[in-house]
Amino acid sequence: MPMLQVNSLQVALPGQRGLARALRGIDLELDRGDTVGLIGESGCGKSMTALALMGLLPDGARVSGSIRFDDQELVGLPDAELCKLRGRRMAMIFQEPMTALNPLHTVGAQVAEPLRQHLGMGGREARAESLRLLEQVRLPQARARLDAYPHQLSGGQRQRVMIAAALACGPDLLIADEPTTALDVTIQRDILDLIAELVAASHMALLLISHDLGVMAQNVQRVMVMYGGSIVESGQTASVFARLAHPYTHGLFRARPQLGAARGGRLETIPGRVPELVDLPPGCPFADRCPRVLDLCREPPPPFPVGTDHAARCFNMSPPP
Repeated sequence: MPMLQVNSLQVALPGQRGLARALRGIDLELDRGDTVGLIGESGCGKSMTALALMGLLPDGARVSGSIRFDDQELVGLPDAELCKLRGRRMAMIFQEPMTALNPLHTVGAQVAEPLRQHLGMGGREARAESLRLLEQVRLPQARARLDAYPHQLSGGQRQRVMIAAALACGPDLLIADEPTTALDVTIQRDILDLIAELVAASHMALLLISHDLGVMAQNVQRVMVMYGGSIVESGQTASVFARLAHPYTHGLFRARPQLGAARGGRLETIPGRVPELVDLPPGCPFADRCPRVLDLCREPPPPFPVGTDHAARCFNMSPPP
C-alpha cells in the first residue's frame, strides 16, 4: 500500500451563498521517493488540497472521503494526534514565508521548535542542529543569522529558513506549496534545486504545487492538472505534456510565453474566468470555458485512459498534437 493514499476526498466550505465545494473527489497516491506535481490556475484547489492533507482546513470545513497515511486514517483524527504527525512525518513549505514565519521569534528558534517538540532536544542541542540545518540549506552567514528575525532576511533567505524548519525532523512527506512565489528567476532555480537535492537524499515523497509548467517539467515524475476542485488530467509528466488530452491542459500550454515569439505579440488566453466555487457547473467544471464542450459535458466525466498511467476526465479530448 502506498505511504499516502487519498480516495474521493471532498471538502465543502460554508459561505454566505451556501456550501462551496472546494474539493470534488480527489484521488492521490504517493510513496517514498515519489515526486508528484499539482498544477492549475489560482483558485482551482491546489492549496486547499495541501491544507486538507495536513489537517489545517478552516473551521467549519466539511470533509468526506479518505486520507490514509501509512494506513492510518487522517480524516476525523483528533487534532492532538495530527499534531504528532505534522512537522514530524508530514511537513509543508508554505507559499509565503513572510506570513508563515513568526515575526516575534528568531529564525533559529523557529527551526529549533520542531526539534524540541517532536524529538525532545534540549535548548543547546536544538540550537546546534538548527545551525546545521541552516547551513545545509545554504543560508549565507548561517551562524550570524540564527538570532535574526524574519524581517531582517531577504525573500530567498526566508524561504531557506522555511525549508530548514520543514525538514528538521526528517519527514516522510514534504508538501511544497508554490515555494518560489515572488522570488527572482535565479533564486527560484536555487530553491527548486535545493528541494530536489534534499528530497532525493532523504528518499522522501514530494508533492509540489505550482502554476508554472516549466517547474513541473523539470522537477516531478508525475503531474496532476487541477481545475474547479477536480483532477482533470493526470499521469507521467512526459506523457501529459506530450499528449495534452484535456482541453484545459491544452489551454494552459497555449497560454504560456513562447521563446522566439514576435515582440509585442499578445499571449493566448483561456476564455472566460475561473468561476466561484458555488457557481461551478454540475458536470465537468471546465464546461463553461471549454471550446470543445458537448451537451454530454453537463454530466461528471469519468477518467478515460489516454495511455499507460495517464488519464483525463473529458468526453471530447483534444486531438493528439
